[in-house]
Amino acid sequence: MDLTFLFSNPLINVSIISWAAAQVIKTAIESIKHGQFDRHRLAGAGGMPSSHSAVTCSVLLTSYYLYGFNSPIFALSFVLALIVMYDATGVRWAAGLHARAINHVVEYLEKAEGAQDPQALRQLIPKLNESLGHRIREVICGAGLGFVIAILGHLLRQGGR
Repeated sequence: MDLTFLFSNPLINVSIISWAAAQVIKTAIESIKHGQFDRHRLAGAGGMPSSHSAVTCSVLLTSYYLYGFNSPIFALSFVLALIVMYDATGVRWAAGLHARAINHVVEYLEKAEGAQDPQALRQLIPKLNESLGHRIREVICGAGLGFVIAILGHLLRQGGR
């Protein structure tokens, strides 16, 4: 069975490579920062660099190389990249701040004198993921990573011709 078709779409290829590279870099940074490896970080949201930005920007630049500036695919990639990066620094960042606040309130209620059943409270409201969005520098670094991977992919495709 010939599975080469799985690697025949450059837009999918750069997006997967960009996502994987960003997640590995993010996990390495977190491991160095906290002194321990957390395998769950390999698929986690938030952190440096933004894998969402890396994916959308690699697809954006690759679509430019393949189809040109005036193509509908490039236009769609451009709009999608803007939406994803705006969302990462806006809505998702705010959601992470809300999660942090809720976690603090629940911890306070668990430790409060006369707390009725702290375990029941934690079962009702499990610890929320606070790392959802990105700072602007994380989005910029993710975008840069995506552009670098798209350029490398383009150079490899040019060399293969």
